[in-house]
Amino acid sequence: MHAGRIVFAQVMDFFPYRRFGTCINRYDGDKGMRAFSSRDHLLCLIFAQLTYRESLRDIESCLRGLQPKLYHVGIHSRISKSTLAEANERRDWRIFADIAQVLIQEARTLYANEDLGLDLDATIYALDSTTIDLCLSLFPWADFRRTKAAVKLHTLLNLHGNIPEFIHISDALCHDVNVLDMLIPMPGAFYVMDRAYLDFGRLYRLQQAGSFFVTRAKKRFNFLRRYSHTVDRTTGILCDQTIVLTTFYPAQKYPLAMRRIRFRDAGRRETFVFLTNNFQIDAWTITQIYKARWQIELFFKWIKQHLRIKAFYGTSQNAVKTQIWTAVCAYLLVAIMKKQLHINQSLYIILQILSVSLFEQTSINELLMQTPHIPEQHDSQKQLNLFTF
Repeated sequence: MHAGRIVFAQVMDFFPYRRFGTCINRYDGDKGMRAFSSRDHLLCLIFAQLTYRESLRDIESCLRGLQPKLYHVGIHSRISKSTLAEANERRDWRIFADIAQVLIQEARTLYANEDLGLDLDATIYALDSTTIDLCLSLFPWADFRRTKAAVKLHTLLNLHGNIPEFIHISDALCHDVNVLDMLIPMPGAFYVMDRAYLDFGRLYRLQQAGSFFVTRAKKRFNFLRRYSHTVDRTTGILCDQTIVLTTFYPAQKYPLAMRRIRFRDAGRRETFVFLTNNFQIDAWTITQIYKARWQIELFFKWIKQHLRIKAFYGTSQNAVKTQIWTAVCAYLLVAIMKKQLHINQSLYIILQILSVSLFEQTSINELLMQTPHIPEQHDSQKQLNLFTF
């Protein structure tokens, strides 16, 4: 049986340390903090994410208990609660945001050909946000309501592999639609959004960039029907129309025709109205593209349940953003490892196994592949017993 390197060290083999060094130098990450390097800081926070540590004291206690093994995973500093707290407060969170972008690009390449179950050869993005609640007395800089603080995590999720390709952390008062101004549209890609992102001026910007959008219409908006396409009502499609906007300001912002599709979901007994600027694919595929948007809701639910982004190790804005970005790095690192090792297990199962075996000395393939270990049979095992009873 493999009795070599620690599992944590094998996981971190997939981390781009050279690119991380560039990020550290870009923001002088080790200036004034050389006793606790950025690399040690990252490893401690990744350890906390993978093993669900609750607090800085929890991280300190666990890592001190594993002190003889820390050198073998690359942690060379002595770990203490005060050192971790100071690093979270002072070390620039943009270091971890930049290295997350490097991991995003690598994961995007690996999952580019992931099957979505749609007969569509195009990249599909889901755009949405989730609110992370905070305590107002501890996080006064994140003022949201009279008795509540919060931050928003805006995410553009590539549905091929559920890889977050754009993440923006803002105060909770930032309206979702403003994030569209930060995106660089990709020609030919589909952007799937709910009604919170319905702004005709910003949708026209996607149209001008050669991108496609699929969103839901609000209950009240004025339009003129130009043409009705033939539909198969047995699929739930009630109508497929070419329309133009008639209200003055929306028509000025979006002067072109768009497509309006009404769909009746028999299971939920609810009718949906979709708007899109794509006239080539059939109406049923448009409804399935919007249905795939649910993956981003599952993504938010997953990271809140399985990564540490609801309880924070520090109360400053820098500490909160550092923890969120390292959580993203942990998610991407496991996703990259899963793809490169061709592991069939889900990310949930992989994280559960890693959480209890991170410092074992076993092969990561043997640990995650679910191949039972069959001991070698030596000739001595085949030998007959000398004495019989």
